[in-house]
Amino acid sequence: MAHDEQHGRLKRAEASPPARGRGSKGGSARRAVPLPDGTPARDRTGARAHEPERKCVLSGETAPRQELIRLALGPDGVVAPDVRARAPGRGAWIGVDRVALEAAIAKGKLKAALARAFKTAKIVIPEDLPQQIEAALQRAALDRLGLEARAGTLLTGAERIADAARKGTVEMLIHAKDAAVDGSRKLDQALRVGLGIEGSGEEGVVIPVSRAILSMAVGRENVVHIALIAPAAAARVSHALGRWRSFIGLGDEREPCETSSQGPSAHDEVKGSDF
Repeated sequence: MAHDEQHGRLKRAEASPPARGRGSKGGSARRAVPLPDGTPARDRTGARAHEPERKCVLSGETAPRQELIRLALGPDGVVAPDVRARAPGRGAWIGVDRVALEAAIAKGKLKAALARAFKTAKIVIPEDLPQQIEAALQRAALDRLGLEARAGTLLTGAERIADAARKGTVEMLIHAKDAAVDGSRKLDQALRVGLGIEGSGEEGVVIPVSRAILSMAVGRENVVHIALIAPAAAARVSHALGRWRSFIGLGDEREPCETSSQGPSAHDEVKGSDF
């Protein structure tokens, strides 16, 4: 009976669309299963079935609002990132990564595109705009983890995570950038055992910050690994992490874990970060 139930869960996961950011090696939420009423898993991130789309002012491609980054124009003409899309006034949308954005700024393409979008030549683009966006996306992702920690939808501690993973109750597995390789591999293996997909190469996603920053984000000590244990929570975290990782050029690829003796990642001390 238990085998049939697990098999059924896996078949539903295969039939449903993967959450944003998931690659063949676990870049995202493990199971993007639909709700009992058939509502797509994407709705758990807050997106509606018919979410409005916006056009990237640089590429001309359209995508759901939640997949893009909003740039807001201040009263003084200064452009600022509005990654949560809450700032009042006029806004324009971009859907490119940091490398492409830096090239567009250097060539004057971003200023020209924003001039057309905002219908004004009074535009000031800060030199550190790409860094501001990266910092804002990092804050949003870490804030989301903090909210999930307070809601009780995540686990920390290698033993607790391993136990939950072997039972098949882990929806998403996350490792700190400076997690020890052996520790991450053991939890990845436990995840595969719980899913019944040993040999698949399924792995947790490496978040590009150190354990110190991850600990501050969730308000707990020495957080090296995190397991999301609720489908809705995994979808929300997957979306926040996916936007951040895509912007800094990680996309669906998994970063290799470092040994615990190595120093922090270059992404740990992003200027403007709250952590």
